[in-house]
This record gives sequence, structure tokens and C-alpha cells, in this order.
Amino acid sequence: MKRSLFVLIVVCLWSAHVQALEAVAASPDTPEPQASAAATPEDEPLPQPKPQKRSWFSRVLHPFGSPKRTSPEYQDVRLRGLVLDLRIAPATIRLSEVRQLEVRVIVTNIGKRAVELDFSNDQRIEIFLRNAAETVLTRWSDNHAVTAKPGTVVINPGEHIEYNETIATRELTPNKVYTIEVFCPKYPELRIRQKFLTAP
Repeated sequence: MKRSLFVLIVVCLWSAHVQALEAVAASPDTPEPQASAAATPEDEPLPQPKPQKRSWFSRVLHPFGSPKRTSPEYQDVRLRGLVLDLRIAPATIRLSEVRQLEVRVIVTNIGKRAVELDFSNDQRIEIFLRNAAETVLTRWSDNHAVTAKPGTVVINPGEHIEYNETIATRELTPNKVYTIEVFCPKYPELRIRQKFLTAP
């Protein structure tokens, strides 16, 4: 009986400590950076998933569990529920071994309704290879023919689609950080970026 009471007290103190830490982390101490007046649509910040707060009861039952994944708040309501994942292989690019960088994009519907995406041609994604100054070095579409063939993609709840493409690494130099940016030209809010390091 005493042992159970002790465990309950420890759990209560631990959850109070976690809530206090979250309150400190959530306090806006740093000012928001001012947006540049000459920002272009490509430079607009990406929609970020809003963090979902876990209840006290959920923390007690699953202390090491993570909150459920939520989709970004897109302005285009047709995109609600979609999340993007970007995977680059390999993580560190050895330019002496890799001529084409493998890019894998996964679009997942975590919402409760099907999402229908209409396209006016057969291009579904665009890939930009950027340097540290955000200059576009290589465009995926420059080496791929795009035909005016309309199409529709439907992603049901809990399902995903994958796009596996490659982009040339000839513009890269060793020991520098670059960024891969993937987006849908028809739906520019569906955008994701990832940095990577090059090696000789």
C-alpha cells in the first residue's frame, strides 16, 4: 500500500515538472523575425505542423510516447490532412561516388477524408538543388520532358503515394552544405526541404 502511494506521488510530481517545463518553453521570449518586403512565393515560410498537447492522463499512461502527428494548416483547404516526408540517399554525398542523388518524397494523408489533387500535365513534383545562399543550382524539370496530359491523384485516409526521382550532382563541390527542396508546382504549399553535406 505504501509503495503504491509512493509511486503515485512520484508520478504526480513528475507530471507537474513536465508541465512547468512546457510552460517555460512555450513563453515567447524571443521576438519573431521580420519578413523581408521583397519576399517571393518561393521564399515564403513552409507551413509547419502545429504541436499537439498531450493530456496529463496520456502522459501518465504513456510517459515516453510522442503526440500524434498533425498536418500543417494549409491555406488551401483541399490539402488539409496531407504531410510530406523527404528522404535522401545517402545522407552524406560522396561526390566521387555519386553522380545522381536519389530523392524520395512520400505524401501521406493523415486526415479523415480523401484528398483529390488535379494536375494539368504529367509533372507531379519539382525538385530544386540549392546552395547555402539559396541559389537554385539544378532544377529537376530541366532534364525531364513534361507533357500536357491532365491527371488526378486521390489519396485516401491512411494511404500515401511515393515519388522516387534523381537529380544530378554535377554542380556540387565537396565539404559544403546544400539543400534539396521538393514541392508540387500546382500546389506550392506542398513543399519540403532538407539539408545535406557533401564529401570528396
